[in-house]
Amino acid sequence: MLKTNSARYSSSIGDKIFDVCNYSFMIVLIIITLYPFINMFALSFNDANDSIRGDIYFWPREWTIRNYEYVFNESNVFFATFISAARTIVGTIVSVFCTAMLAFAISRPEYKLKKFVSITFIFTMYFSGGLIPSYLLIKELGMLNSFWVYIIPGIIGVFNMIVIRSFIEGLPEGIMESAKMDGAGDLTTFVRIVLPLTVPALATVSLFVAVYQWNSWFDVFLYNSSRHNLSTLQYELMKILSTSNTGASAADQYANAQGNVQMVTPTSIRATMTIVASVPIIMVYPFLQKYFVKGMVVGGVKG
Repeated sequence: MLKTNSARYSSSIGDKIFDVCNYSFMIVLIIITLYPFINMFALSFNDANDSIRGDIYFWPREWTIRNYEYVFNESNVFFATFISAARTIVGTIVSVFCTAMLAFAISRPEYKLKKFVSITFIFTMYFSGGLIPSYLLIKELGMLNSFWVYIIPGIIGVFNMIVIRSFIEGLPEGIMESAKMDGAGDLTTFVRIVLPLTVPALATVSLFVAVYQWNSWFDVFLYNSSRHNLSTLQYELMKILSTSNTGASAADQYANAQGNVQMVTPTSIRATMTIVASVPIIMVYPFLQKYFVKGMVVGGVKG
């Protein structure tokens, strides 16, 4: 009896020590992860001249919204935000749906060219034609200075296709066979059976595509730089940052108009732009998190 109680006591002490170490490690990890964003938040709401003194970590020392006024003072920022939101929504829906269709086709054992098609797509992950051939191709396809240049060239993501295909191949084959016995075609099977069952994988891929679409600006620079009505938020913020870094007169003009000197600095603008660009996409994550958890549970059951 003494040995049993002693074993239970030592086990309880060991569990408590493990819990303390585990919680301490997770708290430190959370602080390390969140601190850069919190610091950017503090700098974005702190007076630019005061920020030069340093020692701003978790909280603004002199509150101000002048940095945000300067960023949103650009006339095209609000419309560029609309374009970014539009390309993110449309691009994500179209890309995920088309990628899922391709993944479903390649996952079918009766598709004789599945190996050839898979190798062909995987080949494009490692080799590309380059920037100039890609530009010439876009030009020949007539997509220069158009909204669809944001959508069509990246409509299929090979890595995303592999993720969805692997998930589909893990589904019970009996479900597909039952649908065929009931007279369902491939499209009906895909829409009514495969898509609902692959929601966790689709949610994961959707976040990947949405982040890519929201953060993209180089394609705007290449294909739509002359069309201000097709400019995106990221491209406009990049131009603002370039202007502030080169010491151009835009910041000085804005400061003089407000009756102050050096109201903004490259550091304050960079912090403000980080918040402006990050917050919208961060707000999407909580709505998709439950699907990530579900996907992990389903994967654990399969394993």
